[in-house]
Amino acid sequence: MIRRHAIVIGGGASGVLLAYQLLRLGRRAFRVTIIEQRPEIGRGLAYHTGNPDHLLNVRAANMSALPEDPDHFWRWLTGRDLCQCPDRYCFVPRRAYGDYIASLIKPLISRGDENDGLRILNGECVSIRDNADGVVAELASGAQLAGDVAILATGHDSRKSPAACYTDPWAPPSAAGIDRDASVLVLGTGLTMVDYVLSMLRDGHRGPIVAMSRRGLMPTAHRRVPPLRIDEAQIPFGANASQLLRWLRHLVDVQRAQGGNWRGVIDGLRPFTQRLWRELPPDSRRRFLEHARAWWDIHRHRMAPEIEFKITKAIAERRLTVIAAKTVDISANPTGANVRYRRRGQTAIENLRVGAIADCTGIAKDPAATVNPAMRSLLDQGLAQIDPLRIGIEVGSDCAIVNRWGVSSRRLFAVGPLTRAAFWEISAVPDIRNQCIQLAEQLIKEANRTSLPVLDPPAVPRGVHEPRARAALVGHH
Repeated sequence: MIRRHAIVIGGGASGVLLAYQLLRLGRRAFRVTIIEQRPEIGRGLAYHTGNPDHLLNVRAANMSALPEDPDHFWRWLTGRDLCQCPDRYCFVPRRAYGDYIASLIKPLISRGDENDGLRILNGECVSIRDNADGVVAELASGAQLAGDVAILATGHDSRKSPAACYTDPWAPPSAAGIDRDASVLVLGTGLTMVDYVLSMLRDGHRGPIVAMSRRGLMPTAHRRVPPLRIDEAQIPFGANASQLLRWLRHLVDVQRAQGGNWRGVIDGLRPFTQRLWRELPPDSRRRFLEHARAWWDIHRHRMAPEIEFKITKAIAERRLTVIAAKTVDISANPTGANVRYRRRGQTAIENLRVGAIADCTGIAKDPAATVNPAMRSLLDQGLAQIDPLRIGIEVGSDCAIVNRWGVSSRRLFAVGPLTRAAFWEISAVPDIRNQCIQLAEQLIKEANRTSLPVLDPPAVPRGVHEPRARAALVGHH
């Protein structure tokens, strides 16, 4: 059997997990190329940080990359001197987890035969085309790579800074040249805000930090609480948002009356959240996003107890102030910006002068305004479309990308946060690993079932053999 060529665009956790499963389960069916513009594979936005204060938001016991081997990450971790973890409940530095993800595919990288195993191509994918013979990915260098299927795994979309006063929340504050005595405004009060505040404090920032969001809600913290065993038959799938909320509150009340904790209910519900989202009526999905999402996020996406202690201490020492407010106007000036805002429930407009602004409000508000060139090319060609709620792209339950005419592709797929419109809970590794193994099994089954002619292009197409491009091909030096 001639092996098919899978092109994975994005070498963060989602892309690596998919490539790993394709080669682990179907090495005879597929060879894989990962296109990644960052120099390190397996890290993406989440795990590239070098700050030891940036911890996983999920305990080590739940972070195995392999669903069938829940202790895989724990065994890897205890075999290395990377952190002091007393037990599986600990929260590991994210940098260490990036090392773990990268270690999965290191043995799979081809060392000679360009048609074998896994190739890592360092570069930016700027276009994806689908034709009768397969797919073609074009790089910023002008090089083109042909394959049989392409899988988008580009993770969370980044945003363009609207003005010079904005700083990149994913970069170390020291790199932005922010005056350590200046006031800094952080838009958003979720986990990204927590990370950025920890970075500022570690860099020695002395000025006041103000975190602002519409409700002023911060993530809650993890506790040693076992997940509640919930019978799937008891869950009101298909109920509207109001009915579902009443059921959830009742379950929490019952748990508390028995000496339990709401965290056990939320964690026990986790295996069913994707089905709940799929079967939630469209109008209820919209209401959830408008009115309940912030409350769900702070209870579902929690911070490590160590991080809670540091943030609480910063608030007590008045180094961090969290307010519920909405910005009215932001005007850049030579020293930063002047911010006019209105506190929640108030009519008066207040002013705040800051040296910098960090936008930590989470996912991009409008996927149609994406700065991801690969995604932009699919939207422009009509090969992908934005979902009605405008939180992601349309994909089927099989991760196939749906085009402008409502037809699912047989060659274009997506995994990870890009698929949030269909799956909602798809930003954490425990959810992504299941999605990746299911898609890998599906693609392998299809490859074994059909005998379609498979393109076997040169592993490094014309234009890539230039010296600079050849040096970018990891694993072929």
